[in-house]
Amino acid sequence: MSMIAVFIGRLFIAVIFIVSGINKLIHVADTQAMISAAGLPGWLAVPTGLFELIAGSCIALGIYSRFFSVLLAAFVLLTILFFHREFTDPMQAMMAMKNLAIAGGLLCLFGYGNTRWSYDALRRKRRDEIDVHEAELRAARAEGRAEAVDAPVVVQRPWWRR
Repeated sequence: MSMIAVFIGRLFIAVIFIVSGINKLIHVADTQAMISAAGLPGWLAVPTGLFELIAGSCIALGIYSRFFSVLLAAFVLLTILFFHREFTDPMQAMMAMKNLAIAGGLLCLFGYGNTRWSYDALRRKRRDEIDVHEAELRAARAEGRAEAVDAPVVVQRPWWRR
């Protein structure tokens, strides 16, 4: 049951970034204005939207989910510093707390590691199967060499010398 909860939680966190990235890419001018108002260069609008869309999609599919969860957690914490630093404003304080909770969820995803129903888990399972197969091959080769060393040496003469 916990794996189902982790899977659904991973999807819920990913949806936040996928939708946000799509909105940033659709409304580039508004995003540039918002980023410029924070004192950052406006050209960051498109890379930010692409990053959120790609990282959110990778989290949803479980592709390098630990890597992208750390990147997204850092990204969300930076948005607190640049966009929600007016803690005296109740709305900004609430947005900062929301982002803090999202960063906590992303760090939990990082800590939990590669979960079931993800590309990372399928890749790990396949790599483990290959490792077991290679270990069996090495053991068979070693057994064959050991039998060859222990076996008596039989010298057969050519048919014309018999």
